[in-house]
Amino acid sequence: MINLKILLLLAILFLIPLITDNSFAQKIGGFGDSPFERDFGDVKFSDAYFGVLDHKIEVEPGDQNVPFTVIFSNVGTLDITGIKGQLSLPFGFSAANGQSSLIIGNSESNALAGQNFNLTFFVNIDKNVKIQQYPGTVKVDFSRLRESGVRSVFSDFNFKVTGKSVINVEALDPFLTSLKSNNVIIQIANNGTGPMYNVNVLSTKKQSENTSDASLEKVVVLGSNWSIGNIAAKSSRTATATVYVPGNVKETTLRVPLTVTYYDGQGLQQSVDKIINFYIKGLTNLTIYDVDVMELSNKQMVIGEVINEGNEDALFGFVTLEPLGNSNIKKQTQFIDEIDTDSPVPFNIPIEFNGEPRYGEHEIKLTVRYKDSVRDEVLVTHNSTIFIKAPPIVDTSANNLQLLIIPVIIAIGIGIYGIRRRKKLKNQTQ
Repeated sequence: MINLKILLLLAILFLIPLITDNSFAQKIGGFGDSPFERDFGDVKFSDAYFGVLDHKIEVEPGDQNVPFTVIFSNVGTLDITGIKGQLSLPFGFSAANGQSSLIIGNSESNALAGQNFNLTFFVNIDKNVKIQQYPGTVKVDFSRLRESGVRSVFSDFNFKVTGKSVINVEALDPFLTSLKSNNVIIQIANNGTGPMYNVNVLSTKKQSENTSDASLEKVVVLGSNWSIGNIAAKSSRTATATVYVPGNVKETTLRVPLTVTYYDGQGLQQSVDKIINFYIKGLTNLTIYDVDVMELSNKQMVIGEVINEGNEDALFGFVTLEPLGNSNIKKQTQFIDEIDTDSPVPFNIPIEFNGEPRYGEHEIKLTVRYKDSVRDEVLVTHNSTIFIKAPPIVDTSANNLQLLIIPVIIAIGIGIYGIRRRKKLKNQTQ
């Protein structure tokens, strides 16, 4: 009997630690025996992301000392305290305070029953890490009020290195021309490493306080809202607008504010304000007309006039004559200087030939080359058909008769001179 009592006592002693350990058993993932069974004594994982509480951020390879936040819920019936965490991330992610250090985070407050709490870790991201989704594991140590001992919970989760989106907005051609409608192409570029989703661009055309010319309010922008779609990293999309600038606005800077909204890699909507600057230049609108052939100083010339119907003078004007088709007219250029807006400018180019002159109809091209107010070179061409007259035929019969008469007269004169000289000599000898 004594032996049985001793054995029973020993069995009870062995069972006590098992019962005690079971009451403080470590729960994995916050679940019971079934995935549909909730143990209200556990801490439940909620979310994990780069950033701080209530503010997710985009990150890219090479970022250092980046906050990484894990959100939990205390779904138990007791408050918890002494919350500490350890973070395990794949190769390429390390603690900000050292490559071999554990990634540890502390929560400075207690978590009431039914309340969320968070742990924030600081992480270095290697420059060779790819932009994609990764797995991670977090361990949370905590104590329940009115209980002794420390409990631990492990949770597996996924997180994403999103890359960073960097917006640049510009006009492909920053010049507008007054007195006409301008087709403006706006480029929205993503110079970052992360994509941008559902990009939208809005123009208010509200002038900046620094704009001194109130007449810019007369500029008309057709279309003010563009849906761009998604823009991948290191790529761009464009939007097209039509802008009409009245004739009394030139040599002025137009500032057009734009608001770009999009969703970043964390799924958060971002809004960025940008300003596009345009320089408004005057209009040079040249036309070549009244092309003809005229004889000046016994020389046939191609003449015509150039008129500027814009509101800005054309500078450093040249007119070039060149042949078309079978014409053998020699290519020539004449400098005509400035082409004002208030009067036509004439030109006259002498006609010369490559080889023997060919008279009759000739196909020609006239090109006016000039520079506008921003010193861009502009070419205006005009094709025409001209008629070159043959020179008049000179009657050479009179000239031939003169050639016959002159020697006869000379011979007669010489004969008369000889006769008189002989008579004179004869008289002197008598």
